[in-house]
Amino acid sequence: MQILKDLTYIPDLSLALGFFDGVHRGHQAVINNAVNYAHENGLNSAVITFADHPCCYFYRVTPKYILTRDDRAKHLANLGVDYLIELDFESISGLTAEDYLRDVIVKYFKPRAITTGWNHNFGYKKSGNVKFLEKYSKKFDYEYFEIPPQKENSLIISSTAIREFLSSGNIEEANTMLGYSFTISGKVAKGQQIGRTIGFPTANLIYPQELIELPFGVYSVLVKIQDKIFKGITNFGVRPTVSNSNRTTLETHILDFAGDIYGHNIEVKFLKMIRPEKKFDSLDELKNQITLDIQSV
Repeated sequence: MQILKDLTYIPDLSLALGFFDGVHRGHQAVINNAVNYAHENGLNSAVITFADHPCCYFYRVTPKYILTRDDRAKHLANLGVDYLIELDFESISGLTAEDYLRDVIVKYFKPRAITTGWNHNFGYKKSGNVKFLEKYSKKFDYEYFEIPPQKENSLIISSTAIREFLSSGNIEEANTMLGYSFTISGKVAKGQQIGRTIGFPTANLIYPQELIELPFGVYSVLVKIQDKIFKGITNFGVRPTVSNSNRTTLETHILDFAGDIYGHNIEVKFLKMIRPEKKFDSLDELKNQITLDIQSV
């Protein structure tokens, strides 16, 4: 997949439009439709999105995302997208829906097809929507596909719902809507190595600041190291038993693994929350609790 930051003339594309934070099952339905149309018609597919969420421009706040930008790109590539085009929202924020469609989408990409979700909005003051795209499809010679809401147990799958599940520690419900496990990836850093002294060495990652925060606690996880998957338990929090600092850490004890992975990239895939983080009176109490936590994995 080719990632472009600037507008480039690439005609005859099957486009998927949206921000796609999380690339959850609802997003996947939109993107899969665009990719499938491209394959069936001998075209290339592209996702047109933004580097940062529009609320960064409108409200000067940075939202808590479900995926980092790099991980969003990996998910899109895995879905078979040929081009990821990340536009600068501020540069087009003043365009009306028709100006944006004509002077950006049609001018640069001459789409043969456009796919969006049922609630897609665009243009100045959200002047464009699914009805607008359907209305202008003949004028600009593209097929338009509106993907209906995807549901799980009568709930509409959305980034908002997934954030609520994650922030409350309901990892299993979030993962069901995502269609994959919520994941933190990064390079293993050296910590204080206290876990090693009590028989539970940990791989430490920096929790990305831009991601939605999970509740402090202990989690059942899978750890991907290169192409191998291991079971593990992860503590996310401030380690109240061994530290007086408010600095958050993400520490993972990998089961049945003894290799040196400092400086290596790993992925920690969250499966369920085992318990909230707790301060113990001694390291022995902490050790006993970790043993019990492992039994629940």
